[in-house]
Amino acid sequence: MTEQEWEDRYRAQDRLFSGNPNGVLVTEVTALEPGRALDVGCGEGGDARWLAARGWRVTATDIAPTALARAAAADPSGTVTWTHADLSTTPPPAAAFDLVSVQYFPLERAAGDAALRGLLAAVAPGGLLLYVGHDTADVPDSAPFRPEDYYHPADVAKLLGEDWTVLADETRPRTAPAPPGTHHRSDTVLLARRRPAR
Repeated sequence: MTEQEWEDRYRAQDRLFSGNPNGVLVTEVTALEPGRALDVGCGEGGDARWLAARGWRVTATDIAPTALARAAAADPSGTVTWTHADLSTTPPPAAAFDLVSVQYFPLERAAGDAALRGLLAAVAPGGLLLYVGHDTADVPDSAPFRPEDYYHPADVAKLLGEDWTVLADETRPRTAPAPPGTHHRSDTVLLARRRPAR
């Protein structure tokens, strides 16, 4: 979807998402020592605010200004850096984050995988990549998009080099109900750590 399409989707209703953090993020990050985090496709900011409340220094990016404005309005302390960004054209800073969290972000496949490689490069040595998607088995045939046009966690795992350790690459039942009107029963999860600097 383009920036305008996301804007139209957010403007069509007062709130698009629940405001709660995503279940896989909570499961995988609760016990971690906080550091610098990048929340990719932050939407209205539920994940970013949850991370910030636990001591993470969060940069949250989204393509939709309306989503970012709502997220910032719900962050009166100003602890999160809300950033308008199109990651398909502008990669995040390299080696800058101890956690890069990609939760259900619809990143379209492209020749050379430049946008995806930019996300991988943003993980600092010793840092974690948490890449979560919807199980494609749950997508109905009538869906207005083709799942194979987008990157999924298992695709990302195949691009990781020898400087990565895969900690999880699996399908799990959702820990929270699916959004209304959807049929998502399971998540696909990739958790990987970049090798620490020597």
